[in-house]
Amino acid sequence: MKKNVLKVAIVAAIVFTAAFSSNKIEEKKVDVKESNVEWRGEKVTGFHEGTISLKDGHFILEDGELKGGEFKIDMTSINVTDIEGEGKGKLEGHLKSDDFFGVETYPTSKLVITNAAKKDDGTYGVVADLTIKKETHPVTFDLKWNEDSASTKLTIDRTKFNVRYGSGSFFDNLGDKTIYDNFDLKVELKF
Repeated sequence: MKKNVLKVAIVAAIVFTAAFSSNKIEEKKVDVKESNVEWRGEKVTGFHEGTISLKDGHFILEDGELKGGEFKIDMTSINVTDIEGEGKGKLEGHLKSDDFFGVETYPTSKLVITNAAKKDDGTYGVVADLTIKKETHPVTFDLKWNEDSASTKLTIDRTKFNVRYGSGSFFDNLGDKTIYDNFDLKVELKF
């Protein structure tokens, strides 16, 4: 009997605490039209740059502190900005093909923030799961946080996501056709 009374008291305390908790959970939606994601990929003989669009995204805040978030990337929007004309069209087509991101089969990629810890005023250390071509791997980065915007730079190893075309890590004798495994993203988000 004493055990049952103790269990009821513990459950009541937990329910009471949860019901009157002061934690305020907020979803902060990202303005995808005003946000910008730039990419840069390098090869032995140079580099290419471009943009890619977000489909949607939001952050989760608890008592004003970053706790999570989820972002969907429109892989069909891959755009090359450092060349024009026929070369631009060919490169965009190749990046969208199965050699690289296979956007016909995998039109969307996703980033889900699993942990965020405040490092100093306005900066969070973030751990997230990134999914490209149905492959999910953790990524870490610092996120600068402002009242109406957030920004980060991160480096992705494309080979972890089965994007191995031209990789010297998987193919021999590529010479000056070698494309480096890492590509960089510069992200500017507006709320």
